[in-house]
Amino acid sequence: MPHDGQAMPSPVMSDLLAQTRAALPPLEALLEQAKETMRLRVAPAGKVDATLLDADQYAAHGLAWLATYVESLRQMQGWAERLHAEGRFGEMEQLIHQIGFGEYLNQIAGGIPMNQGEVVRLGDLGVSVDLESGAAGQLRRDGNTDAARMALVACMRSNHGRATFGATGLDDELEMIRDQFRRYSDEQVAPHAHEWHLKDELIPMEIIDQLAEMGVFGLTIPEEFGGLGMPKAAMVVVSEELSRGYIGVGSLGTRTEIAAELIICGGTQAQKEHWLPKLSSGEILPTAVFTEPNTGSDLGSLRTRAVKDGGDWVINGNKTWITHAARTHVMTVLARTIPDTKDYRGLSMFLAEKTPGTDETPFVDAGLSGGEIEVLGYRGMKEYTVNFDDFRVKGENLLGGEEGQGFKQLMQTFESARIQTAARAIGVAQNALEVAMQYAEDRKQFGKSLIEFPRVAAKLAMMAVEIMIARQLTYFSAREKDAERRCDLEAGMAKLLGARVAWAAADNGLQIHGGNGFALEYQISRILCDARILNIFEGAGEIQAQVIARRLL
Repeated sequence: MPHDGQAMPSPVMSDLLAQTRAALPPLEALLEQAKETMRLRVAPAGKVDATLLDADQYAAHGLAWLATYVESLRQMQGWAERLHAEGRFGEMEQLIHQIGFGEYLNQIAGGIPMNQGEVVRLGDLGVSVDLESGAAGQLRRDGNTDAARMALVACMRSNHGRATFGATGLDDELEMIRDQFRRYSDEQVAPHAHEWHLKDELIPMEIIDQLAEMGVFGLTIPEEFGGLGMPKAAMVVVSEELSRGYIGVGSLGTRTEIAAELIICGGTQAQKEHWLPKLSSGEILPTAVFTEPNTGSDLGSLRTRAVKDGGDWVINGNKTWITHAARTHVMTVLARTIPDTKDYRGLSMFLAEKTPGTDETPFVDAGLSGGEIEVLGYRGMKEYTVNFDDFRVKGENLLGGEEGQGFKQLMQTFESARIQTAARAIGVAQNALEVAMQYAEDRKQFGKSLIEFPRVAAKLAMMAVEIMIARQLTYFSAREKDAERRCDLEAGMAKLLGARVAWAAADNGLQIHGGNGFALEYQISRILCDARILNIFEGAGEIQAQVIARRLL
């Protein structure tokens, strides 16, 4: 590799791949050392002790982040080698790969940011590693240099307008899908997104109808039930591109994805035949009704109750943070049906039918009420509280026809939901990058464009690098899901990293805008608000890290 801050020239790409490949074994050994050390601290008897894990939470979550970084670099290596074999590992891809390895190796050695104010260091985990010598040391010194970042931005400027910066490594069919939905987002979503946000309006029904016609709601539903039967990788690409236009539009399919997964995994044959075709066509829109005011992520403590009354069920309780609750036709409701239980074993899932409401009158059915929760961003579907007061549900709409299976049924959806959330994060981050880059090109200061200043260019370069890292980790988790391998670990890592990358991209994008970024009229102000939710929903970052740590140990 070149020294003294020189960007890496393309003729040495095989040397680059050899060096990044050689840097992985020390990291993998470090991760194993960290896992063994943490096991001694939180699982001295061979099984994780919840009390010890909570007491040592900072280090445990640091382990989750370390594992996420190691897996991210593994997937970047796989991406680079596939592109190289196909003759598509060009200058931009080499620079992204080089900078990514250099930066993440330096962060592993010096401290991984779990968020802005929490940096986990190897000493917190009770481990150490030599990353000063060999390939890792060289990448740390020469990988993420100012010259490399400036060279990357020069490549990005010459390719502005492409779907992504750098080849994604996906096959031609998935790239055709990307192109289709990128055009749709550019033409039908992006021009209106900021107005919808500022006016706090529901996304127009014609957008939902168009998405239904394009097959978005039936994308991964099996063909036998009216869907397209496509892989999760297609869902990722569609979610990414729609979210690049507006996270609200990219999230419209999330509720259908959750509802369909619940029914596919846990529903009776009759429920599959009744509900899946309607979900697939967009004839009915679902909403997920799980969270309660005093439980948050502690779903096992839910208090909403459903009691049998003749052949039907009667639900009483309160739910909160229910997205798109007004206009939907069916609610997937998690409620306690088994008396005298206080944990997840007493929960059941219902497919509770409701009448669609409007912005002005969100709830019209007897026994159902609630109100809008005003939020900073993520506004296109709106958030609601939902109150059940003797709300009746048909007996046939108990998911799977069996009580006490609700939590298990919900857990089966987490992999897909978190993969899809990671994809939404990538879309939001990509949007931040494109908007910030355009502003940096157009805005003149001291006689030149902002993008010509190294600090501005460096922000844009790191956005592109981290977006590609998060993208490859997300694509990997989707491939694992499509191969029917357990991937809750990989999906959790993709969501954890993707959320942080989206926030960093939005924050740096606003910084590039300077004072104008703080003005509501500029898109980046909306993107910042939209990005912030990603580290909270579908498992807050801290919960996500806790889940990853438990799986690792």
